[in-house]
Amino acid sequence: MILPTLLKRTASTVYFVVALAGSAHAADAVQPAAPDDAIAEGGAIVVTGVRGARPRTVADSPVPIDVIDTRELQATGRVGLKDILGNIVPSLTVPALGGGGTSSGAKPISIRGLSGDYVLVLVNGKRRHTTSLINNLSRVSGGSTPVDIDLLAANAIGRVEVLRDGAAAQYGSDAISGVINFILDASPEGGEFATTAGSLYERGGELIQQSVSYGSRLGADGGFVRFAAEGKFHDRADPSGAIVADSVDLYPRLANGSRDPREATIDRNRAGNYGRTNRDYIVNGSYNAELPLSDATTLYSFSTLSYRDIKDGRGQFNANNINSLPEIFPNGFLAKRRIWETDFQVTAGVRTTLAGFDADFSSSFGRDDVKLGAVDTLNPSLGPSSKTSFFMGKQISSLWVNNADFSRTFELGLAEPLTLAFGFEHRWERFQNKAGEPDSYRDGGYVIPTGATPFQLAYGGQRPAASLVSFTGTTPADAFVLTRNNVAAYVDIGANITKAWFVGVAGRAEHYTDSSGDTVSGKFSTRYEILPGFALRGGVNTGFRAPSLAQQGFSTSQNTSITINGDRVPQLVKFLAPNDPIAGYFGAKPLTPEKSLNFTAGATFESGAFRLTVDGYQIRIKDRIVKTEILNSAEAKAILASPAVTAILAARGVPGISSAQFFINGVDTRTRGIDAVAEYTLRTGSLGDFKLNAAYSYNKTRLLDVAANPANLSNTILFGRQARADLTSATPRDKLVLSSEWTIGALRNLLRVTRFGKYTETGTSQTSTADDRTFSPKWVTDLDISAQVTRSINLAVGANNLFDVYPDDIGVIQANTGSGLYGNFAPFGLSGGFYYARVGVKF
Repeated sequence: MILPTLLKRTASTVYFVVALAGSAHAADAVQPAAPDDAIAEGGAIVVTGVRGARPRTVADSPVPIDVIDTRELQATGRVGLKDILGNIVPSLTVPALGGGGTSSGAKPISIRGLSGDYVLVLVNGKRRHTTSLINNLSRVSGGSTPVDIDLLAANAIGRVEVLRDGAAAQYGSDAISGVINFILDASPEGGEFATTAGSLYERGGELIQQSVSYGSRLGADGGFVRFAAEGKFHDRADPSGAIVADSVDLYPRLANGSRDPREATIDRNRAGNYGRTNRDYIVNGSYNAELPLSDATTLYSFSTLSYRDIKDGRGQFNANNINSLPEIFPNGFLAKRRIWETDFQVTAGVRTTLAGFDADFSSSFGRDDVKLGAVDTLNPSLGPSSKTSFFMGKQISSLWVNNADFSRTFELGLAEPLTLAFGFEHRWERFQNKAGEPDSYRDGGYVIPTGATPFQLAYGGQRPAASLVSFTGTTPADAFVLTRNNVAAYVDIGANITKAWFVGVAGRAEHYTDSSGDTVSGKFSTRYEILPGFALRGGVNTGFRAPSLAQQGFSTSQNTSITINGDRVPQLVKFLAPNDPIAGYFGAKPLTPEKSLNFTAGATFESGAFRLTVDGYQIRIKDRIVKTEILNSAEAKAILASPAVTAILAARGVPGISSAQFFINGVDTRTRGIDAVAEYTLRTGSLGDFKLNAAYSYNKTRLLDVAANPANLSNTILFGRQARADLTSATPRDKLVLSSEWTIGALRNLLRVTRFGKYTETGTSQTSTADDRTFSPKWVTDLDISAQVTRSINLAVGANNLFDVYPDDIGVIQANTGSGLYGNFAPFGLSGGFYYARVGVKF
């Protein structure tokens, strides 16, 4: 079985954590997962966005919130919570290939047209630490460092609550577009083992996944501990690109000008870095525990632990490329990135009463430790002696959070008691970027000798690129460590002024010890029930997102590539930290928090088994953090070649560079949208039960302002046409999800049909639209059929993308590799349909 094998594989890197038992925030006290029937009928108690002792249901919440139960999470053959939620939540999108670099392995997400940085992720109501893999080469959500939810075991989740409203006044930084709260399974007894196996229809990509969970009671007063683990192997798929035409040379021409005879036998499907390019091993584990000490005091703890091993095909180079030294790769090569990642978080706390208040004291520590490598590539500047496997560096992100939360109710003669909640938080953050081995970044000075071989005839006397082909290791000059502290205080008050009218206000003040400085956020929300079952709701809130430490300090010499005559040509770009003196010559300044102003207004209607919610919103973000263009204009080159900059680079041991890039607080945006959700449960008796759901999301982002160029770069484009379009039109503007769950006897059938709206992938030209491509809407169907064979055994078969839908084949194809046939951003993948079977055993 894969799970024991992977656990053995990771034994040397696993962090063992031991803590006392428990659950979550008193202010956000986590309840056991609600029964499916209660969720279906709108009776699920939600804890996200609710402070204090007055819990609310989905139906009477003053802000839009969705609850996704464990059955819906498990009724899929998809791997990882990103793809699962991307299939269920209309406002969440996961592009097939967001871009290069590590973002191809740890894919970025987009929510309401905004990057994953703008959604706060909680586990049992506690802030989750972010990834250390910065998406510096990604076009969708470029430069983001969000929480990687794929490092949570799906079988450990009792339910997911998705708050679709700004909540920075309650939770702090990042909660601009919403909050996702993963509530761990609190079932006190029993266990379950499940195995899933599947494959793409035509392109391989085999999946094997095994999971196990088990719960046991602790003590005699309702305590419990529940463990969960899953192991997954998902292979890379066959390339989804076009076959390279026979007329295209993949080898250098012979001395007499004729073609190399190997042209007739080489596999001309060369798009190895296109489609599903990853081979992944992942092990995720968790525990969730609670131990009552008395009627008033409960100890709790929960933890997650993950190990991930990724081999990702990133750069396809043919034998006639100057960097494909024939002594090492006579037939060309597919450079592969390696990622070895260990991630954990552990939380412990106590819930009690103090001076009449419900109190919660907790501490949580999380760390994401990533080792980066490269295989099947070379540093051509070292010549034929170059090795083909390299250590590129390490990135480590750590977060320590301490909370003290208090709440109680007061009788003030209102329709219901007023709820007062307040609390304090301390956060300590650290980000470290460690250097790789010298061969992963140095220039060996190799000159291709002149001679009679076809390669020497083509490139003799020339110097291939410095550093690795397709990647670059971290240099000692780019290594850094940054830390900061944050202290915050909040207050949250809510009450039903009358039986029909609820009003809530919240405020939060924070202080950062770095350039983020001081921030204050506020929120007002209200709900008024006009008629029984029909209510209006809305609110306004301000929010912020502090720049991540990775964004403040990240620096690298990165090997990107441009396409010339259909071939990939490496380009060495210096990515600079905003506070780097060199970046200062281009007008860069220390990053400051992004500020938001959110408005929301909606209506809810509920009658019997039918529920409808419609909510409109507007999110204005000021000083959004974006990447500049790759600055290689005449002005930029003059600055890079100036004596001052040359001296700085020389002191760092870095050769002269011809282009630069960095993060800036560069744009102001406005996102407007609407979310609508309709649910209906029909119980027919002899024909079974039907749970019908329709969810629609629409959003449009507009640029309101773009930072002006500094005086010395008056003719240089800092934020160009492609980057602007990637913010506004690279993800589908709308998404419709229709689902039907039919249960009859021992059979359960889930049919989901999703319509992904149109989106545009913009070309690199600053003036021409010739390479722009707009991809038409597509309907994608998923089907899961399960049978409860015995009381303890469940069998299921299913298909994701049942009808094998592909994006429009209107990509700008690279002539020498065939990549680009379907573009890169398709939210349903580039590799077609996937079928699977699942066996579950309860014990």
